[in-house]
Amino acid sequence: MDLGLKGKNAIVTGGGSNIGRAITLTLAEEGANVVIAEMDEAQGKKVAQQAGGKSICVKTDVTNFSSVEALVATATKELGQVHILVNNVGWDIMKYFLDYSLEEIDRIMKINYLGMVYCCRAVLPHMIENKHGRVVSLSSDAGRVGEFREPIYSGMKAGVIALTKSLAREAGRFGITFNALCPGVTRPEKPEEAGELSMWGKDGAAAAMFTEEVAEAARKMYALRRLGTAQDMANGVVFLCSEKAAYITGQTLSVSGGYSMM
Repeated sequence: MDLGLKGKNAIVTGGGSNIGRAITLTLAEEGANVVIAEMDEAQGKKVAQQAGGKSICVKTDVTNFSSVEALVATATKELGQVHILVNNVGWDIMKYFLDYSLEEIDRIMKINYLGMVYCCRAVLPHMIENKHGRVVSLSSDAGRVGEFREPIYSGMKAGVIALTKSLAREAGRFGITFNALCPGVTRPEKPEEAGELSMWGKDGAAAAMFTEEVAEAARKMYALRRLGTAQDMANGVVFLCSEKAAYITGQTLSVSGGYSMM
């Protein structure tokens, strides 16, 4: 199936590791050019090289609006029109609510929600001017059902869903769609699929916590009895970015093997 992505230009935040890496490479396979917005510049450049085409990496801190503005300026200068924005970047530490420091709360809120706000704020005027856009934001089933030991993250991912719906209503008249995708637990399959700054990197909080014993227990909570892969998530995201999904907006899609059935 031709998804109509050949020659399209996309920004993918956190596009160098795990799910973001798979999204970048899958968009590239469909003929799109990708601007990888990454704090881990070395990892991002490596994935941009793998993606090929006109794909590039721009070092970006999504929690800093000036950095996001510079990202969009570079994307438009290097590629021209930005057709697609994927708000993929995310981060968490699993703790009970009262065990979080205020600094940890602030970081989780900024990366998982404010980063999306800033990226949409910077890209949306450009998409409105061109009367076209596809915005897909990574939420989580934690944002749909609330998750044990992920209270701040759950709240921010619920915010991603609500903001997606609000912007879908506001921007639909300009030919712009907004959708959210909720992954289940998605571990990198190989060490090289996550950079050093990723929560799934060798020194990351998720990698340390998610032992094989924990993974086995998690699998039993999924209807399909397996954890999702980054490619599973990328397939859903890329479809929502495509022209085949042009009449889908304001929707929340769980790609989580039946973990939640809303």
